[in-house]
Amino acid sequence: MSHQPTMDRRGFLGTVGVAAAGLAMSTRVMAQGQATETAAPVSGSGPEVLTRTLPRTGERITALGLGTFLTFDLKPGDRRGEIRQVFERYVAAGGRVVDTSPLYGSAEVNVGQFMGEFEGADEMFLANKIWATGEYLGDESHAEESFRQSRMRTWRDTINLMQCHSITNAPVIVPLMKAWQQDGLVRHVGITHHESAAQDSLLAIAERYEVDVIQTNYSIFNRDAERRLLPAAADKGIGVLINLPLEKARLIKVVEGRPLPGFAAEFGATSWAQFFLKWVMAHPAVTCVLCGTSNPDHMSDNVQAMTGPLPDERMRARMVAHMETIPGFGSIGTMPWYPGKENLYQGLIRQAQANAVRRLH
Repeated sequence: MSHQPTMDRRGFLGTVGVAAAGLAMSTRVMAQGQATETAAPVSGSGPEVLTRTLPRTGERITALGLGTFLTFDLKPGDRRGEIRQVFERYVAAGGRVVDTSPLYGSAEVNVGQFMGEFEGADEMFLANKIWATGEYLGDESHAEESFRQSRMRTWRDTINLMQCHSITNAPVIVPLMKAWQQDGLVRHVGITHHESAAQDSLLAIAERYEVDVIQTNYSIFNRDAERRLLPAAADKGIGVLINLPLEKARLIKVVEGRPLPGFAAEFGATSWAQFFLKWVMAHPAVTCVLCGTSNPDHMSDNVQAMTGPLPDERMRARMVAHMETIPGFGSIGTMPWYPGKENLYQGLIRQAQANAVRRLH
C-alpha cells in the first residue's frame, strides 16, 4: 500500500503556491445524478479543472466556488490586499464562481471591484441574493431597490444567478426574480439556506416555483441533505450549490495537527481542506461547492480540490468512517464558528454586532 506523507494544512501551505493549481485531471462522467462532470480548461486555456453543468440551461461552471460571507467584509479604509490575492489566486487556478450578498457587509462591493478589474470578468459566474420583506405583505419595492444596487455594485447588467436569501419572503421574491429572468436581467433563479432544518422547505419552494438552483449546507460532518434534498434535486434537474463544506473552519480545527490518512492519496488529496472539499464535490447531485477564506495561502490549498480524481461511493464511506474515529468530530456542531479566529473577521458585520451588544449594556 502506498504511504501518504504526514501533512496537515500548515505543512501543505509551506510547499504549495498558486502555480500548483495547474494539476491536470482525466475526464470522467458521473455514473448517476444530474451533474455532468468534465475536466477542461476554462475558455480553452489555463489549468484543467473540474466543472459541472447546470441542468436547466446547460451552462458549465467550476465545481469549486468562492464564498464571501465574513471573509470579504472589511471596514472602510481597511487594506484589501489579502482578499484581492484570494480572488486572484482563485481565478488564476481556473475558478469561475463567486457567491455574495448585500447582507455580507462590504463583500458585494469588493467582489464587484475585483471582478471589474479581472480581464476575464465575462467568464465569471456571479451568484447573488435578495433578502427583502418590504413594509407590508407583497411589497416588492425593497427587493427591486436591492437588485438595482446589486447590479450597480457588481458592475453587472445581467446576474448569472439571483437567489432568495434564506427563503425570506419567498412567495413574493421568487416570482419577482423569475420576472427578472424573463426580462433577461437574471440567468438563473435560486433559493438558499444554511441550516438543515430548512431543507424540506427549500425543496417544497423549489418544486412549487420550478427554480433552477438550490443552495444548502452539506459536509462530511452534516450529511442531512442526503436524506431527501440532494436525491430530489438530482431527480428534478435542479442545480445544487453547497455552503459550509468546512463547517466554518470547525472541521479543520478538529484535525489540526493530525496526519492525513494514507488513502487520501488515492483521490489526490494532499491536505485536510482538499479531503473535505473533494468529499462534498463527489456527491453526484452537487454542482458547485462554495468555500470562503481571507487567506491567500488557504485559497492556494483549496483550489487543488478542483483537480485530480474524486472519491467514489465506497471511498466516501471510508472517509466518514475515518473521521468518526477522530475525537471531537461528533461534537463539531457545538463549536463556535471559526474557532481560534474570533478576531480575524472584523468588518461591517462584526462592527454592527459589537455595537448592538454595547447598546444593551
